[in-house]
Amino acid sequence: MQNLVTSEAELDALYGKPAGAAVIKEIGHISEHYRRFIETSPFVVLATSGPEGLDCTPRGDPAGFVRVVDERTVMLPDRRGNNRIDTLRNIVRDPRIALLFLIPGVGRTLRINGRAAISIDPDLCASFTMEGKVPRSVIVVTAESVYTQCPKALVRSRLWDPSRPEGAYTCYLEFENRVPATMIYSGYGFFDTGALRLDRRRRLYSPCGNQCSRAPKSQSDQRSGPRSKTGTIQGTTPLWRARDQ
Repeated sequence: MQNLVTSEAELDALYGKPAGAAVIKEIGHISEHYRRFIETSPFVVLATSGPEGLDCTPRGDPAGFVRVVDERTVMLPDRRGNNRIDTLRNIVRDPRIALLFLIPGVGRTLRINGRAAISIDPDLCASFTMEGKVPRSVIVVTAESVYTQCPKALVRSRLWDPSRPEGAYTCYLEFENRVPATMIYSGYGFFDTGALRLDRRRRLYSPCGNQCSRAPKSQSDQRSGPRSKTGTIQGTTPLWRARDQ
């Protein structure tokens, strides 16, 4: 392959240096505005690194499941999943971690870069109990840099647009309508992953996020309309005042 960029100098010549808000908004602690964003978010993506390579995993629970302890520390429970524990294996060998927080209906995202540790303190784990289930461990993240990401990617992708589906998303829904929602394809065929209702997945694309009780019935029932610069739907009550401080 030819015409590859192989140095930072080439990148700087191609893109130039970041300036303005892109630089100023990055701070070394969790401000009050950033705290509100984290506490409103029901979904975060964790990126970690280990000897075998990189790992990126989604985590979600009701809004507020990521606990802001102070200006430098957040905690999140490690609830039972597929037991691969790729994230945890990476953390014990390389503590570097990155988090990306999303709020349904909001275009802006929040990023935290820092270092993580794994706590199995009984009282701490018990404090994250949900529906009678205690997580086996809690991931403790010390923030080193915190900043918001502009909404361009979510606006361009129309990620929160309830007037979707279209394109590839339509194909995905058609696929799920043909195959039971509990069946996922692997290299050896379909296997059962447990009950997972399709309308819950559709609900993610509604402007009220996980607060919705059902998916829209028809085009007329869907709330659409012009988008603001932050990617939210005008006329709805924003969950987060998208402002960098």
